[in-house]
Amino acid sequence: MIGATLDRTVDDRAAVDEYLDRWFTERLDRATGHGRDYVLLWQAARDGAAGGKRIRPALVLEAHAAFTGSTSVEAVRLAAAFELLHTAFLMHDDVIDHDLVRRGAPNVAGRFAIEGLARGLSSTRANELGEASAILAGDLLLSGAHRVVAGLDAPVGVRELLLGILDECVFLAAAGEHADVGQSGAAPGEGDILAMIEHKTASYSFSAPLQAGAVLGRAPADAVLELGAIGRHLGVAFQLRDDVLGVFGAAPVTGKSVIGDLREGKETLLIAYAREHAAWDSVAADFGLPELDEAGAARLRGVIESSGARDRVERLIDERCADAVAAVERAGLPPRLTASLTATARRCVERAR
Repeated sequence: MIGATLDRTVDDRAAVDEYLDRWFTERLDRATGHGRDYVLLWQAARDGAAGGKRIRPALVLEAHAAFTGSTSVEAVRLAAAFELLHTAFLMHDDVIDHDLVRRGAPNVAGRFAIEGLARGLSSTRANELGEASAILAGDLLLSGAHRVVAGLDAPVGVRELLLGILDECVFLAAAGEHADVGQSGAAPGEGDILAMIEHKTASYSFSAPLQAGAVLGRAPADAVLELGAIGRHLGVAFQLRDDVLGVFGAAPVTGKSVIGDLREGKETLLIAYAREHAAWDSVAADFGLPELDEAGAARLRGVIESSGARDRVERLIDERCADAVAAVERAGLPPRLTASLTATARRCVERAR
């Protein structure tokens, strides 16, 4: 799973990648009848889906195989649908955050902004072209994910359950994203932030893939329910670790800036806890400053550290992972799934990227 804890990860990832390659090739062929720009849009969408850890497909396939003993063609398609969904969310998230780079390269918005500048557009109009393109690309992949699931060779009742899982995780992710945007500058408390994480990240990144794989594998209803709860614990721990790495990680290892979250004014638990300390007032003006430099970021990190905020978040990560392990042990899942979910929980604590 995370960090290649599954011994089938390489083969499964290759199967998902091959399916996605075919899926994008078919869309690109269709796009040729609609002009060069539309082809460029689909090429950018395809490239946006390349790379990444493939966490969600791995969860789908592991849950499915735990109840069937093998990886089916339909499970690979379902896994690919969750990767399309994830890529769509990333594209929309980049627009919301006004980011033009993803994984060290221009994202969809960035590519079309560059294209716009090359055509002689002003920087404002070029950025508008980029963001509009990213929104449309994300929309296409959201629709595509639903279409893939609707077309699975499975009993009608199973497809309806899967579409319901997909619909619910989109519903919750949108609620979480909207809350995240609304929390900017609002000094949200611990409860608000954890609820946002459960909706925005845990629902579609962990709970839904695990439940979908299990449903396709004809798992008992109680096991599907348990996997939803386990996924919520894992998702919160995973996101909290991301938040810590976003401030205290090593950029060459994480592949992302360690100033970006502070410059953006991202309302994480690190910040919520640090605000409770008197020393926060000395750096509050730097938080969310678009021109924040490394010296200012270092001052913010110092206060976050000295306030005890980082230690509190680390303890919460440990607690959520322990809750996940306890839930796994109670659930009575197949031994292979029990082992891999336990390993994933531990990886959430230890990972550096």
